[in-house]
Amino acid sequence: MADEEQKLEIEPDFDDVEDFEEIDISEEAMELSELEGLQQENEALKDRLMRALAEAENQRKRGERNRRDAEIYGGAKLAKDMLSVYDNMSRALDAVDDGQREASKALIDGIELTKRELLSVFRNHKIEVLMPLPGDRFDPKIHEAMFEAPMPDIKAGHIIQVLSQGFMIGDRLLRAAQVGVSSGG
Repeated sequence: MADEEQKLEIEPDFDDVEDFEEIDISEEAMELSELEGLQQENEALKDRLMRALAEAENQRKRGERNRRDAEIYGGAKLAKDMLSVYDNMSRALDAVDDGQREASKALIDGIELTKRELLSVFRNHKIEVLMPLPGDRFDPKIHEAMFEAPMPDIKAGHIIQVLSQGFMIGDRLLRAAQVGVSSGG
């Protein structure tokens, strides 16, 4: 009899099963997987947003740089064409001797004034004159060697004569200075 009582105590009573709430494990699993899917989608959308913002910022910077470059270098072709005007004025003034200067003082003063005004306009548009001097070291980035001659008193690779001045627009070379270079002695 003691064994029967023990059996009765061990056996559960399933009569009160209706009182317990039924839990559907598959519904909870679906909700969890749906939540994980939404979290992954959220992360993917955040990543796309950050990439789109970075691309927009890069585009803005690119546009700003292009605008600055167009402002500075947009007139480079016209400026390059105007260099011949400057060269011709310089050659004309260099060709004038003292007698001609006295006879045509007003004309010569007008040409000099026009040349100074042209240089002022160049400066306003960030165009600078490169004025190498004899004895300066030859720099192939800003000088163009027109000839090379042996000069015993000047080191090889140094300028011996300036044929025409060079010009920079912003940080770019508009025209190289044309020079003669020493080959040494």
